[in-house]
Amino acid sequence: MDVSALFRILDLAWIFSEVAILVITRIRSGNPSADIQDRGSLRILWFVILVAITLGSFYGETHSHTIDHGASWVRLTALTLLILGLAIRWTAIVTLGRSFSANVAIHVTQTIHKTGVFRFVRHPSYSGLILIFAAVGLYTRNWLGLAIIFIPTTAALFYRIHVEESALRRAFGHEYEIYSKSTKCLIPGIY
Repeated sequence: MDVSALFRILDLAWIFSEVAILVITRIRSGNPSADIQDRGSLRILWFVILVAITLGSFYGETHSHTIDHGASWVRLTALTLLILGLAIRWTAIVTLGRSFSANVAIHVTQTIHKTGVFRFVRHPSYSGLILIFAAVGLYTRNWLGLAIIFIPTTAALFYRIHVEESALRRAFGHEYEIYSKSTKCLIPGIY
């Protein structure tokens, strides 16, 4: 199987997994076991992802390859980033289990997870998404295609992180403050 075919298979797996995550884990308003504090971040994120990836991919397909003239290492790097991003995102979601929800919601019985990938960063599922956005953008082999995909999606994700950080601080107070001082947000040891 070549790099392009494997990338497309994993890209489709990511898309289907995100739809499944949305359908299975989204907390509905009025649920007495969770406090929903999403502030529209789920809708914004989905909208931006759909528009940015559609436009960036279209641009990459209809314009010349400006990233090293479309050299084979570009798609191989994109595939590597996609695999790494999926592994990190799916591991984080599985680690959270029932505490994970597609929208920002704090479950009544929820605690702060500090083990597994959460030892290294507070938002590993978002770290994985950023790698996935970079992979999809890089796969266009066009600098502008990469920018169209990566910049808006990452900006929307930063808004989402802001909303989630606020919700976690309200729910867990001082305990979350201590955890956030000892653990980086997205990149271990850096940010």
